[in-house]
Parts: sequence; C-alpha cells; structure tokens
Amino acid sequence: MDATVNSIFRQLFHRRAWHCLRGPSSLSSFRRPARFPPIQQRRHIFTDDDDPSQRESDWQQRTSFLPQLQKDHSEEFKHYPMVTAEQLRRQKERPRRVKMLLRDFIDDSLYNPQYGYFSKQAVIFTPGSPFEFHKMKDESEFHRQLGQRYAAFEDHLDSKSLNETRQLWHTPTELFQPFYGEAMARYLISNYKLTLYPYHDLIIYELGAGNGTLMLNILDYIKAIDPDVYARTQFRVIEISSSLATLQHKTIHQSSSAKQHRDRINIINRSIFQWDTYVSSPCFFLACEVIDNFAHDAIRYDPLTEQPVQGTVLIDSQGDFHEFYIPQIDPLAARYLHLRQTPCDDHHHPTMYPHYHPLHSSWKWLRRFRAQLPFAGNLTHPEYIPVRLMQFFDILAEYFPGHQLVLSDFHELPNAVKGVNAPVVQTRYKRQVVPVSTPLVKQGYFDILFPTDFRVMESIYRVQTHKLTRVLSQEEFLSRWTDEDDLEYSTRTMNGENVMLGWYRNASVMTTL
Repeated sequence: MDATVNSIFRQLFHRRAWHCLRGPSSLSSFRRPARFPPIQQRRHIFTDDDDPSQRESDWQQRTSFLPQLQKDHSEEFKHYPMVTAEQLRRQKERPRRVKMLLRDFIDDSLYNPQYGYFSKQAVIFTPGSPFEFHKMKDESEFHRQLGQRYAAFEDHLDSKSLNETRQLWHTPTELFQPFYGEAMARYLISNYKLTLYPYHDLIIYELGAGNGTLMLNILDYIKAIDPDVYARTQFRVIEISSSLATLQHKTIHQSSSAKQHRDRINIINRSIFQWDTYVSSPCFFLACEVIDNFAHDAIRYDPLTEQPVQGTVLIDSQGDFHEFYIPQIDPLAARYLHLRQTPCDDHHHPTMYPHYHPLHSSWKWLRRFRAQLPFAGNLTHPEYIPVRLMQFFDILAEYFPGHQLVLSDFHELPNAVKGVNAPVVQTRYKRQVVPVSTPLVKQGYFDILFPTDFRVMESIYRVQTHKLTRVLSQEEFLSRWTDEDDLEYSTRTMNGENVMLGWYRNASVMTTL
C-alpha cells in the first residue's frame, strides 16, 4: 500500500472505529471491511440545452451550504473520454483524466486484475477445524471462540508478512463448515433425484467459490451419503479472481481430503459476464453471497419533473473523484427501469411494485415545496439499480436454459450510504472495520456490497427466465435442510440455541422450482 494511503488511514484513526469482532451484530451481518475519510461528493447534472457554466442550478446537485466554493469540473467532464471497466482491465495504474458510469467504476474498483479489491486485497478467514457447537454452553461462547480464532488466524498471517490494511472477511460456509455445505448438499440431492435422476448427471456450477470450502463440503457429503449420485456428479467453479482460482487449484491438488474429488472438479477462471458457452444439460447453479458485489448504477430523479438522470464518475488529474449526473440514460439502465415495471404472470407478483422508490416518499406538491427551501437539493437521493444482476439473469437464460438457481444473499445491510438500495462501503485498518459514506473511494482498498430487494429480483428473474421461484429467509431454508437428529453433529449449543440458524437473519435464499 502506498505511503499516501497509509497516511490517510493514520489521520483517520485518531479516534477508535468499529472493531471487526465487536459483537453478534457485526459478525452476523457482515462478511467484511471499510475505507478512508469521506471524499466530498460533487454531484452535477447536464442538460442538452443549457450551458452548465451559466446555469449552475440546472446541473449541480446542491450538497453544501456554500456550493459556490466547490470547484467547477464541467470543462473536464466535457473533454475527458468515457471508458468502461473492460477497457481498464489491462491498465496497471488507476486511471486519471477519464469518466465512466458508476457501475464501471465499481467493477473496476472490485475486479480490476491489477489493483482490484478481490484481485489483490481480499483474504477469506477460515477457522481451521470445525467448531464443536455441541460442547459450547451458548452462542456467547461461540462468539468468544470465534474471536480467538480470528486473532490467531491474523497473527499467523502477520508472522509471515505484517499488513495493517489486510482485508479479511468471512462467510457462513467457513464459520459453519461442514454443516452449511451439507445443508446445501441435501437440497441438491433431493431436488436432483426428484427432477433429473437417473436420466441426467448431477452438474453443479458455483459462482465465486472463495476458498473452495462449500464445494468440498458438498462433495464430501454426497460421496458419503449417496455414492451412486456421487458417481454422476460434476462440480464446476466459475471464478473471476485469478488469485482465488489459484488457491482453489492448490487446495484440490495438495489437500489429502480434497484429492479424492479432483476428477469431478473443473475450475474456470473467468468472469460470468464473459460467458459464451452454451450448456444444454440440466444443472444447478449456486450463487452464495456473490451478487452483493455486482455493480450497480446510480439513478437520481428530478423531484419536480420526475425525470431520471444517471450517475457518472469523473476522475481528475489528481485522481480525485467527482460525481456527475446526465439525462441520457444508457440502454442497460433504461432496460432495467423498464423491466422493473413489467407485469408478471402470477397473482403473487402482479407488478414489480410496491418497492421503495425515491419518488414514493412524498407527494409531488410536497416535493415542489421542499425544492423551494433554502439549500434544498435539486435531485432526490440516489437509487442504486442492479444492472449487473439483470445481465447475470440474461446469461442464465441464454446459456444455461436448464439451470436451477440457488441464490443466497443479504436483503438488508446496516450502516449503508445514503440512498435507496444503497451499498455498505468499508475497509479494514489495524484489524478494525472502517465504514464510509460514499462509493467513490480509492479503487481496490474498499469492499462495496449491496443489499438485494428479493421481491424485485424475483420478479425480474421470472420475467427473464420464465421460471418459477421460491424465496425463503436463510434461517427457514437452512432449517428445512439441516439434520439435527444427531446433536453431536449440528450447530446447536448445550442450551439449545442453533447458532447457524440464528446468524445471518438479514439474508434470504431464492431457489428455482
């Protein structure tokens, strides 16, 4: 990490920030970390007919009591080239003197092969041996043991290479291994036998496999419980991160317990958004805590005309970020806004609405009144729309027509930035989580994760794939597929608390029927 970023972090930490292990709400709600002091957001909007230098009120989102003190970057915005995350993939340095849509900025920040968060920064916590829940007094003891293992894990990493900005995070797969993976395996075996066996093999795709723990837990369980199904099982990982793909390869070739599955595993180091191979065979598609890092676009609305404008990010010659809004909605965002209002066929989902929307918070006359108040904003708070998720469903429909989806993720996230469906932006410094208030942060050093509106997502998925679905809370899904007959082999503590079911209550699971 460069000296400038270290200096910023040191200035920030003159007061204590959240600790990554501060209690149940922290670990049960998050997988990850934070970022530096909030960079001032300068929001601008252009119209085709106006000269922005002459009519500031038409283009500048008022975010300060003294907006006249904000530097005008409209000339740079006119002349800087528009780029995409795909164009930046081969660039070794973070770009300057460019502009891009917010979704491309987020994609570049998280996934750029040279400096992206998942490419260079992220480390997934693993507890080592599974927790023995049946020997724990209660959930509080689990928290204590987890904190100890977290510290020991990071102490071991620091003994090799001290890193004050290590981005360490965890998933339910790691915390509750092998029980979480075995619950998924029971679901897969049951539905495979119900719909595909014995005419088709059990083909499983996992999007973003992390350390490979879920994959191995599923294969271990299938082999132990149903050897006939295991003989027909193929497991394929689609992994965008080269470093994680390398780690997965290393695991299956060096781990004595994983070697038995080598002939059944295929790791494909590729972005799902570059997928172009038609898969005719029926398959199951797992996406567990992946879509929260899919890039979103930012849409604001004129509170009077209700017209949408789309967020773009300008990166100036100093590498600072400035947020502009333009009235030309690009085709991808426009398609999402249209799809969201497309009626569905069944009575449970008559339309995409009701869902929370910036224009639904007040009557038009009230918005007009508020717009006349001193220092009032000339645009609504941003609405973050999941355009990459829509593209993911396009790929499933086009290239995996026989898929059955198992998708789990957060339906709510605390401490998000302002806006509708807004992300949590956070990094980690000296083992403390640092949340921030804007997604415009130094690329590669911050996790940017979004909640999922499962009502809207489910409807859009149905429209795009013509498949039926079911949405359950993660607690309900796991309770259906967890075997608690053997109390010595479960996540239940001595006082009867089931830790796995109690955690991640802000997560849901959507499955294809």
